[in-house]
Amino acid sequence: MIEFKRGRHIRRSLGKLFLLVQAVVLFSTSAIAQELEPRAYSASPTGANFVVLGFARSSGEVVFDPSIVVTDAHATIHSPVLGLGRTFGAFGRQALVTAALPYAYGRIDGKVGPQLQQASITRSGLADLRAKFSINLRGSPAQNPVEFAKSQHHSTIIAASMTFQVPTGQYGADKLINLGTNRWAFRPELGVSYPWKKFYFDFYAGAWFFTANSRFFPGHSFKEQNPLAGLQGHISYSIRPRLWIAFDGTWYDGGDSIVNGGPPTGRQNNTRAGVTGSLPLTKNQSVKISYSNGVTARVGTKFNTISAAWQFLWFDHSTGHK
Repeated sequence: MIEFKRGRHIRRSLGKLFLLVQAVVLFSTSAIAQELEPRAYSASPTGANFVVLGFARSSGEVVFDPSIVVTDAHATIHSPVLGLGRTFGAFGRQALVTAALPYAYGRIDGKVGPQLQQASITRSGLADLRAKFSINLRGSPAQNPVEFAKSQHHSTIIAASMTFQVPTGQYGADKLINLGTNRWAFRPELGVSYPWKKFYFDFYAGAWFFTANSRFFPGHSFKEQNPLAGLQGHISYSIRPRLWIAFDGTWYDGGDSIVNGGPPTGRQNNTRAGVTGSLPLTKNQSVKISYSNGVTARVGTKFNTISAAWQFLWFDHSTGHK
């Protein structure tokens, strides 16, 4: 429930609030889906399958454009997720396909309008599904586990990927705050990974592109969003095989929203930093724990996010891996 006094000015403020809270959900639910993802394009054998169960908690400030009368906005969002993935050969190169379906539940609080009316919103349900296809263009040929174990993996990797965000999330055109976005989104990305001794250096560059939402609040508005460009950098250190720690950073800019052909609002120019650790449990199981926080946020979210994910890995019988 949202408890606000009725009035035209507050209604306009609520509409602007919704534009930016959509960004809250987009970036918080993606935390467990590896928005900060070290070693995303590292060398792996083909025929590997994995399932991931994870959970993330994001909490912190939502920073609004100074022209929007919204203050003291704070959100706490919890995101369990189920993920699947598989490596395979494509055109003689190593390729990977993954999919992740998050569930989100949380609360957003803030003061809206000249009278600083207190708002409290809770939501619970499925968020948008994400799927990703990546292929290593240089430095990592398709090899089964036996071939992979005999090879040296010290060359630079250049890879490309495409991420799809599918509008499977809970959405109601009559609601100000939704877990789904009611639109498709695509992110092409180019990545470079350079191993050196026990270190691993990653750099990725990409951008999100969004289709329009023709059922934007209050149900008959037409919302568009400009591309959101982003850069990622990671430095990781291997303590022993499958046990490593990484220091992560990202910057993203753009993502202005346009409603019914009006002026763009809500441009983001934000940075995040974090740390990720991978710990092997058994031959087929591992746990990945990560923490990140918003360093700067001109508009958008300034969250602290902690996540943990359990992964189970197995190989196809035809690979001969035991």
